[in-house]
Amino acid sequence: MRRIFRWLWRSLLAVLVLGLGIQAWFFAHVYYWRDHSPIETRFMRLALDDLRAKNPKAKLAHTWVSYERISVHLKRAIVAAEDSRFLEHDGFDWDGIQLALEKNLARGKTRAGGSTITQQLAKNLFLTPRRSYLRKAQEAAIAVMIETLWSKRRILEVYLNIAQWGEGIFGAQAAAQHYYNVSAANLSAAQSARLAVMLPNPRRYGRIFGPAQQTRAKRILGYMGGTGVP
Repeated sequence: MRRIFRWLWRSLLAVLVLGLGIQAWFFAHVYYWRDHSPIETRFMRLALDDLRAKNPKAKLAHTWVSYERISVHLKRAIVAAEDSRFLEHDGFDWDGIQLALEKNLARGKTRAGGSTITQQLAKNLFLTPRRSYLRKAQEAAIAVMIETLWSKRRILEVYLNIAQWGEGIFGAQAAAQHYYNVSAANLSAAQSARLAVMLPNPRRYGRIFGPAQQTRAKRILGYMGGTGVP
């Protein structure tokens, strides 16, 4: 019995040490990226693996640009569409989470997520699209690290540079060039609203942008004037 107890204790200790080591790894990356640009994210690696399964020579479209070189229209569109309380919360929009839970209960299935820009950034940088309680808990832990170490301006800058906007298309600069043949700095308000609508399902809306998406883009365009950004 004593041997079993000792084994259980050692196993628990090993799991604890491993868990702390993983969190330290995440923290070190978040700290470094506070003033260094991420070259690649987990979502980028997954997307590149998918592309290279079809074409071994495939490459991602991605060019990093500074915050100042991204249109204010796109900044406002993303905040209006994805996280209207971005400047107010500390990484978690509790009202949004409650509303998402109510919608999911009413529909009888999980559709709405209530994730903030910070949570989406944490997921895109480190995790996978697969849904699980463990992934959501890790996403929350990383979001706390990001909100603690980064300014809102830095959070939005990195998010705009690593968000996916289509098959193999990452970041505002690549999206602006691919869809409109302009730089991220020169995106118009209408173009920015359309790009914001694509974010929930960029691989689909990069190919098909139907009436429902057009209506949502017009709605976001109407919100943008009153949306604050860092």
